[in-house]
Amino acid sequence: QVQLVESGGGLVQTGGSLRLSCAATGRTFSTFVMGWFRQAPGKEREFVAAIRWNGGSTSYADSVKGRFTISRDNAKNTVYLQMNSLKPEDTAVYYCAADTTISFPIRTTYYGEYNYWGQGTQVTVSS
Repeated sequence: QVQLVESGGGLVQTGGSLRLSCAATGRTFSTFVMGWFRQAPGKEREFVAAIRWNGGSTSYADSVKGRFTISRDNAKNTVYLQMNSLKPEDTAVYYCAADTTISFPIRTTYYGEYNYWGQGTQVTVSS
């Protein structure tokens, strides 16, 4: 049973930084694609970033390129999302997602491709 647990959300001022963590348990994740999505009130869930566990290839939404970095720690089975230069429009609940059958990078932006999800962590950026 795959379990994903996010942490690291909080309240930060515009221009600040946060690092989100996603601890993954229950499987060997070497064949997985791990993704971060976010959902703001009244909006659809949107893709933020993804990483292929084996090899570390990454993919980003245009809105976060150059500001966010996704990475993974193999020893800890943990995926990170380092968020810098945060803006009020980054305010959302951030979700970690995973699956093994996603075509990278073409299908990584589609939340329907991911079968495993964490509970989400709130990120609020004040202006």
